[in-house]
Amino acid sequence: MKQMNHYIDSVFSSQDHILEEVLTSIRENGMRSISVSPSSGKLLTMLVSISGAKHVLEIGALGGYSGICLARGFGEDGKLTSLELMESYAELAYSNLSKAGFGNQVSYMTGPALESLEQLVNDNKQFDFFFIDADKENYENYLDYCIKLAESGALIVCDNVLARGTVAGESAEPAQHTEFMKKFNETVAEHPQLESILIPIGDGMTVSKVK
Repeated sequence: MKQMNHYIDSVFSSQDHILEEVLTSIRENGMRSISVSPSSGKLLTMLVSISGAKHVLEIGALGGYSGICLARGFGEDGKLTSLELMESYAELAYSNLSKAGFGNQVSYMTGPALESLEQLVNDNKQFDFFFIDADKENYENYLDYCIKLAESGALIVCDNVLARGTVAGESAEPAQHTEFMKKFNETVAEHPQLESILIPIGDGMTVSKVK
């Protein structure tokens, strides 16, 4: 899996100084290096662009790497709302999004994501693209909220659904969230309101279209 991803990144991802600076800032701030892979980021940009999405909701900001990739897909008239538990992470993400030219198009809601999602539902907000990359044990809860907040035809993309290949038994040692991801993938695949597929890029992404 690592070899395949290295090959994809080396062939399809060119050097990107802005995103490299984001990764450096994450390391310098003592944060975990768990941003999406370069090819996964490129896929996010392409999916937003192809779908024509303009109102994007991200669950899990970290240092802003995926936020920049999402924003690159919607151009000058899109908006990104990003949910992040940690205030310091949201501040770093906003700084990096601003450096990338999207400071006026992004807003952050800090605190537990489930509380922020409940607030968005109460405010009757709607979005046409969602990206979930946060605490794995809440993925199903996040999915339920995204469906409530989704316009018809919206896309919901979830990262880390392969759990480093362990959902397919590629490793003798299951990851901490292997069972969560197995159950989640089955939920996504069988959900009556979704049409979904799993793309084995990075650590795996499910892409779902809301019916």
